[in-house]
Amino acid sequence: MREIQSLQELKDMVGQQVATSDWVEVAQERVNMFAEATGDHQWIHIDVERAKRESPFGAPIAHGFLTLSLLPALMQNAIHLSYVKMGVNYGLNKVRFPAPVPVGSQLRAHLKLLSIEDIKDGAQMTWEVSIERAGSDKPVCVAESIARCY
Repeated sequence: MREIQSLQELKDMVGQQVATSDWVEVAQERVNMFAEATGDHQWIHIDVERAKRESPFGAPIAHGFLTLSLLPALMQNAIHLSYVKMGVNYGLNKVRFPAPVPVGSQLRAHLKLLSIEDIKDGAQMTWEVSIERAGSDKPVCVAESIARCY
């Protein structure tokens, strides 16, 4: 966990790799719960036996949006802005899923601060987030995430 004490300290990190999160497992139970929450019950995610037989991945895979939804938790695990009272997600510029996430995978995020700008009562940050899967040389998600802190 990287602790950042001030907005100026964060501003000095623009263009740098700032932090890396701990590993998080994507278990079948999490995939099933995500399917329930979103209504996306595609068999490649939830039918283990069929996925083993018919999927080009040889096993069930996590939803791409499940991987993306882990972003706030991964970021909170990697970085703490001690001077911030409240933070909100503002949006995304780019999102890609270059590789699948087989169920049982371990994921972690690498955070690079692309930009930071002052806004009324706070700051808006744009982060390049690359989510890696243990044992793979290709990221499973690459996104530009925009967050605001107050």
